[in-house]
Amino acid sequence: MATTHFDAIIIGAGISGISAAYHLQTYNPEKTYAVLERRDSLGGTWDLFNYPGIRSDSDMYTFGFSFRPWEDQSAIAEKSKILDYLNATVDEFGIDQHIQYGHHIVQAAWNTDQARWTLTTTDGKQFSCQFLYMCAGYYSYDEAYSPDFPGAKDFKGDIIHPQFWPEDFDYTNQTMVVVGSGATAVTLVPSLAKKAKHVTMLQRSPTYLGSKPAKDPIANRLAALFGRWAARWWFILSTMFIYWISKTFPNFVKRKMSHNIEEILGDKFDAKHFTPRYNPWDQRVCLCPDADFFEAIKADKASIETDHVVRFTERGIQLKSGKEILADTIVTATGLQIQFLGGLKFIVDGKPLHTRDSYVYKGMMLSGVPNTFLAVGYTNASWTLKVDLTHRYASRLINYMNENGHRICNPQPQGPLHDAPLMDLSSGYIQRALDDLPKQASTKPWRLNQNFILDNLALRFTAVDDQAMTFS
Repeated sequence: MATTHFDAIIIGAGISGISAAYHLQTYNPEKTYAVLERRDSLGGTWDLFNYPGIRSDSDMYTFGFSFRPWEDQSAIAEKSKILDYLNATVDEFGIDQHIQYGHHIVQAAWNTDQARWTLTTTDGKQFSCQFLYMCAGYYSYDEAYSPDFPGAKDFKGDIIHPQFWPEDFDYTNQTMVVVGSGATAVTLVPSLAKKAKHVTMLQRSPTYLGSKPAKDPIANRLAALFGRWAARWWFILSTMFIYWISKTFPNFVKRKMSHNIEEILGDKFDAKHFTPRYNPWDQRVCLCPDADFFEAIKADKASIETDHVVRFTERGIQLKSGKEILADTIVTATGLQIQFLGGLKFIVDGKPLHTRDSYVYKGMMLSGVPNTFLAVGYTNASWTLKVDLTHRYASRLINYMNENGHRICNPQPQGPLHDAPLMDLSSGYIQRALDDLPKQASTKPWRLNQNFILDNLALRFTAVDDQAMTFS
């Protein structure tokens, strides 16, 4: 079968893939490229998920692209607005002409002699390229994380995971239980409560919850006075400050967040439901725009149970405390299944790649993996902030190679490295995937900053030909 060749291939047509395409065609216009997407439409996460109330969990001023400002006054946006924004972006910059749908890549094989990647799809088609952009996200589209709940087969109602929400599912006047306490659960509960009879969020342990206006008055005022860039920087700096103060003065932040929730809920406040066992930002903080989650509780349309599941019963869920929660439908908002590198099988010069043996270089490449750029965002800020920086740096690197006659770039440690945890989050989905994730070290460039300003300086202004990068 003939192999279709491009100078660069981008895997995935979500936010990361669109960012890669823009930067590549803007800063490396001589390069041919294609965006290969396994689904039939663009959007990635925002095309896949259909559960009620799905929205951004980061502000759209920073979750949107650096090269196309978010124009809507709502900082927190629902799925339809995000998809409209992504479609308008690919139309405006002609990126839609480069997207090929229905190509599910399952293997990427590198050949050093040819300085080329060969990609193979599920139906045997082959593509090749010199540069590979991995923009397929960080979790499996085919499998979600769902614990094996004892008695699940006994339950007489519906059991639904949000990742696979049935189209046109009618839950009007139903009694519902949402198992989980992460961003998905916190989004689902107030949305379901609008039609359901009652929604109970069943959590094994509490999560930190914060409330902000969906339309940020300071951001919109700054945008009106100085332009959208000012609103973007307001969110960048305020988010960095909140993260810093959370890590520096965790007890103060704990008390402040608890006090804010108590002010909203009044006599419906129960500290045991809002007092996590960990410090703020040891796991991500969940945002409740316009306090919608708390308003559902105040209206008696929703409630929280903090307990352990013993088993599912015919009528609902039996808890460790002895209580049984009745339900018509159980929603298992129990998390994602981490899938690094889009689930592709990587082969480098005939040898399978074991990602756990590689180190992350500048948060955007892997040691021993040539000519490949990883779109991995921040854990403590918007995903897109880091992704845009990554792709701008990749363009600088490609231009440097062109100017100096290099065909291959490959980051390699020049001596022993001291390992450090890859991510500073204790979230379950991270901990379950640690054995399959690459490593980072205690020293740069093998250590992630998790800081936009530091990364902005490092990835935009430092030399690309440092000692850790080998060219040939």
